[in-house]
Amino acid sequence: MIPGILPLLAITIPLAAAGLIIATGRHMNLRDSVTLGAAASMVMVVLAMLPEILAGGRIGITLVPLLPGGDLALRVDALGMIFGLVASILWLLNSLYSIGYMRALKEHDQTRFYFCFAIAIAAAIGIAFSANLVTLYVFYEVLTLITYPLVVHVGTPEAMQAGRKYLAYLLGGGICLLAATILTYTLTGTTEFIPGGFLAGAGAAALSLQVIFLLYLGGFVKAAWMPFHAWLPAAMVAPTPVSAFLHAVAVVTAGVFGVVRVAGWVYGVDLMADLGLGVLLAVIASFTIITASLFALAQDNLKRRLAYSTVAQLSYILLGVSMLSTAGLTGAVIHIPFHAFQKIALFFCAGAVIVGAGRENISDMKGIGRKMPVTAVMCAAAAAGICGLPPFCGLVSKVYLSIGAVQAGELALLGVIIVSAVLNVAYFFPIIHTMIIARPSDDRALDTVTEAPLIMLVPIILAVTASVAFFFFPAVPFLDLAEIAIADMSGAGLP
Repeated sequence: MIPGILPLLAITIPLAAAGLIIATGRHMNLRDSVTLGAAASMVMVVLAMLPEILAGGRIGITLVPLLPGGDLALRVDALGMIFGLVASILWLLNSLYSIGYMRALKEHDQTRFYFCFAIAIAAAIGIAFSANLVTLYVFYEVLTLITYPLVVHVGTPEAMQAGRKYLAYLLGGGICLLAATILTYTLTGTTEFIPGGFLAGAGAAALSLQVIFLLYLGGFVKAAWMPFHAWLPAAMVAPTPVSAFLHAVAVVTAGVFGVVRVAGWVYGVDLMADLGLGVLLAVIASFTIITASLFALAQDNLKRRLAYSTVAQLSYILLGVSMLSTAGLTGAVIHIPFHAFQKIALFFCAGAVIVGAGRENISDMKGIGRKMPVTAVMCAAAAAGICGLPPFCGLVSKVYLSIGAVQAGELALLGVIIVSAVLNVAYFFPIIHTMIIARPSDDRALDTVTEAPLIMLVPIILAVTASVAFFFFPAVPFLDLAEIAIADMSGAGLP
């Protein structure tokens, strides 16, 4: 591992931007320029670390010495780089989109909004680049607290209730994560993430390690696995850029990232198999995937349907980890970025419909594609990607997951993936039909509908374009990074 200040700089940039956002709050154009400039700068810093990580290296720095094996420290490796790239690139797209959305709807407290976003992205990068469980826990809790004002931004009773639910679930999860971290340190004297894991040599009873893993799962409730998912659909009362942030940029990604990190760098694949934890993950993931997809079918509100879709799609990652096979783990890791780019495009489209048509329910969107062709086509493309259709990157991760199920000899999991794909089509294609093919009952119903501002359309197009590019070139850089990460977390002997 080589020392370097780039990981620290990646966190410092959004933190400094947060201060400048407050300082320039009265000057809208200057404040928004600070946000965009910081987002672009962070992307460049993260990209600057990419060549070293692709070469198999690591970049690290100790921030605050705390205790042996538990300093506040950063370390960039292949898995962290995947999350870091997703968070930084999508923050830039989300920032551009937010400027159009917030101005079009004349939202209040925009300075607070961008301030919280900047702190939240710093926390997300901190999670991605954490060197150990202590550092991950600190940034994980910061992310929870700083996103609360974003969830309750509109200030309605419904928003406040959603915020209370948000804190109850996520702070409760934080208690579980803290307990798991303390127990891990007590058993081993370290919290450092070690490729292949370190709990196997702890000499602890199997039951103790199983209980600790359950605590980790409870801690990573941001992954929204059922039945601990209700906070995510409830949070859809927030402005659409917040919804996009929760579902693609940082929050839920932090949850599934944490599960992958603990599975590979705390337990290790062999110990996961010996303890039967793969079976546990498979049951949780399968139940969540099918049940959340059925819930999505019943939602008329577009953002809530997308929310239940996210609940299901996140568990594809847990399902891939449960397979404990090379292809399954690869599918899990690359599904993190591939789902993020497609899902953020869908939420951007939902926000464009709110701005351009003033509608949130699918049943009210009949024929709006005639007045909003770019939004409708992009929505159809992103939805097709989530369903696993070509030429979108969602197909790539689902192929790996399917191969992984076969490699692991778990044909039941392959059945879950196939049934889920059918359900994906069942809840996404009616949206496409309603927007593009269906006709409104009143010919004048579309008179006030117009395409969203260009500043909102550009991020949508870029996100969809990226999902197509990753289909044709999945190795650059995510599949290459995934292969390095899997080699780290699994060692030899995987099927």
